[in-house]
Amino acid sequence: MMNSLLSPKQQKAICSQLGRVKLQLLYKASVHGFTGAAFHQRCDNQGPTVSVGFNATGHVFGGYTRQGFSQSGQYVCDDQAFVFTLQGEKLLQYPVTTSAYAVKMVGNCGPCFGEALVLIYGNKAVVFSAPGNYYTFNAAEMHGNDLNMTECEVYQVQENTEVDKEWRTVIWESQKRAELMDSIQVYKPIINSVSQVRVLLIGPVGAGKSSFFNSVNSVFRGHVTSQAIAGCSSTSLTTQFRTYSIKAGREGKPLPILLCDTMGLEESTGAGLDIDDISSILKGHVPDRYQFNPSAPLHSEAHNYQTSPGLKEKIHCVTYVIDACKISIMPKTLEEKLKAIRRKVNLMGIPQLVLLTKVDEACPLVKEDVKKVYKSIYIKEMVQEVSERLGVPLSCVVPVKNYSEELELNPDCDILLLSAVTQMLRFADNCFDELSDHLCKSETKK
Repeated sequence: MMNSLLSPKQQKAICSQLGRVKLQLLYKASVHGFTGAAFHQRCDNQGPTVSVGFNATGHVFGGYTRQGFSQSGQYVCDDQAFVFTLQGEKLLQYPVTTSAYAVKMVGNCGPCFGEALVLIYGNKAVVFSAPGNYYTFNAAEMHGNDLNMTECEVYQVQENTEVDKEWRTVIWESQKRAELMDSIQVYKPIINSVSQVRVLLIGPVGAGKSSFFNSVNSVFRGHVTSQAIAGCSSTSLTTQFRTYSIKAGREGKPLPILLCDTMGLEESTGAGLDIDDISSILKGHVPDRYQFNPSAPLHSEAHNYQTSPGLKEKIHCVTYVIDACKISIMPKTLEEKLKAIRRKVNLMGIPQLVLLTKVDEACPLVKEDVKKVYKSIYIKEMVQEVSERLGVPLSCVVPVKNYSEELELNPDCDILLLSAVTQMLRFADNCFDELSDHLCKSETKK
């Protein structure tokens, strides 16, 4: 691996002029050779680049172009090109004065900015410097008039999708995974009449509601399993209201949480889950395995309608499941449906959470390493977009990666899934606190 001669702070000073980017070292003259051929072999057709020269007097200087290098012998136009010198960590920038002559593609030279600055001139470790030829700069300030090069580096300018520090802190350790599993297993609702928290999963077709249950179930089973029907389809694979209990191990006792799966939401009216059915589910009127009928919601006269549900049959937390890949293209009609549901749930005082699924498909950085989910600029932007479009606080949006193609568990995926379940239990606690306060006030009035 080649080591960069530019310090991280010097790289940051250059990148600050170019937007949300990072530098990837392509060519190092001391390794590949101080020749035009070596430079072109490594740097041609690589898109935007930063070229940097170093000399014995400590000067660091070079140029930027968004045009890929070639050996055409022609000038190329670039109105964004500039040459620069670094004084410590301070960048002095000299923009191109005639953009049509920004960069010249010369075969027997290194990076050639107009006819003003050439790094590796005529296959030698020297600089050609002629200020005023399409770039205006002070030669003494630029390179101290020392035209002998000790090093030349060329960096590809890449879009940066990662921040230095996690925007949410997560402990990625096996001990943390074990702690999360234990805390979920020993959880008890603060209201005695409720033994299991009921969490209602709501979301568009294919967002991953059933897959989320399967994934959480897999974590506690110790291997990837698939109990709920899940897959790819344009219409909902879930056609019944299902309450899924998760067991701690193959023959373990059920966890204190029930995940309630519903038919997927669809953008057209008269298709997918009906908003009136959601209202009935929230109030506990809908029995397990009730068959949804999008054109006729469950009514109070139906034979399987639960007329007097207790608190344990009601929903204690609503979780919206949203596909990270489809946020930006979510149809307006679907967004309006979700907002209408949100208003209804708000009126009932039930806490609400959003699960952002398929984060690995939405961001290559996360696909490469799930632990980078909270370093990903893309995922952060998606969380912000969901927050704005659905009108929920940022803290209520939780990214997860469901198990889909894997055959073995991944501890990092488990930590995200378990963290989401922990949030659901915390939100349910808020629901129970509100109910307790309400009951206390009612008793006081008596």
